[in-house]
Amino acid sequence: MTIEPPAPGEPRRPHGPRDPGDAWVVAPTGEKYWGRFGAAGLLALDPERGVLLQHRVSWSHFGNTWALPGGARHEGESARDGALRESGEEAGVPADAVSARFESVLDLGIWSYSTLVADVTTPFAPVISDPESVALTWVTVDDVDSLPLHPGFAASWPALRDALTVRPAIVVDVANVMGSVPDGWWKDRAGAATRLLTRVSTLAERGVDADLLGLSATRWFPSVTAVLEGQARAAEPAVPAIDVRRAEGEGDDEIVAAVRELAGTFRPIVVVTSDRGLAARVEELGATVHGARWLLEQLG
Repeated sequence: MTIEPPAPGEPRRPHGPRDPGDAWVVAPTGEKYWGRFGAAGLLALDPERGVLLQHRVSWSHFGNTWALPGGARHEGESARDGALRESGEEAGVPADAVSARFESVLDLGIWSYSTLVADVTTPFAPVISDPESVALTWVTVDDVDSLPLHPGFAASWPALRDALTVRPAIVVDVANVMGSVPDGWWKDRAGAATRLLTRVSTLAERGVDADLLGLSATRWFPSVTAVLEGQARAAEPAVPAIDVRRAEGEGDDEIVAAVRELAGTFRPIVVVTSDRGLAARVEELGATVHGARWLLEQLG
């Protein structure tokens, strides 16, 4: 491959200097891909309005087509951060108005494109702030196919659309996971629970590999609920990425109640426990069960 800078005067940003990532990657066969360090885009899904799409200006690459707001990633920038930054710059998407659901990555070896699918949690009005946009509009999921789509987005849309019906959740039996590692947790249950929840929160932010959840795409950001019982209820972790529930009685009963509540919105639901009795109870509710090692291996 070769790296080819944009043509002199080629507009890419409304203001500010170019980033080193703003360049073309040219394959040996001649195909050109924008973004020296790859590219990323945001598929923002609003429950009422649909998907936010950008109508690309005629002079742009595959102009007069519809696609996702996005662009070249910066060096060292994660796909998630790149998608949020680019959609903010191009369409005025507030980063705190969306919640990441999953990432889907097209990796061509010499170049990659990552789609971040995120649910709109706070409605916002998109703003055209990039010379590549003719229009920004919300399109219902069923109507996306009726538009002339950018070839790359058209190829990825069927799989993305199918995945929009999936919302995974993980429920962690904290006492059981703690008890599987003989690290002295019995001396300070609250402290051990705090340390475990901090690690689980980091995983929730980083995401879970799709293969480990039996799902399509590349990486998912599931809803994570952790249940504390007994002395561990005194844990005070700063873990905004997960929901911490403190059982007034038996932790198993609280976990079953959590699964029942989540079942109306989320699927699949994964319960992390090595307790066979609890496993049988939640499996009756349709949950999948993985032992403590499944989680611990991901925590590193």
